[in-house]
Amino acid sequence: MHHGIMRLSELSDRLHIAPRSVTEVVDALQERGLIERRPDPSDRRATLVALTDQGQHVGTAIQTARAAETDRFFGGLSEPDQAHLTRILRQLLS
Repeated sequence: MHHGIMRLSELSDRLHIAPRSVTEVVDALQERGLIERRPDPSDRRATLVALTDQGQHVGTAIQTARAAETDRFFGGLSEPDQAHLTRILRQLLS
């Protein structure tokens, strides 16, 4: 959704999983009609993956649910506390 069409190798890097594992994930998502594989026009050896319309719909529903759960969980914090927590979490992730 956020990253658009990408190669399997790029997806593997983004997910921090082995290429073999990303193939299994993509196979499962393709079986469910959520993604499709496409040949890479710039490299015959590479495969691109893209969300289908159904995959886009499911991704949007997941984002909506995550946002609602985040609001429910952190909504009791004041704006300054939320900003402080965000800063701390970003520091931990970097």
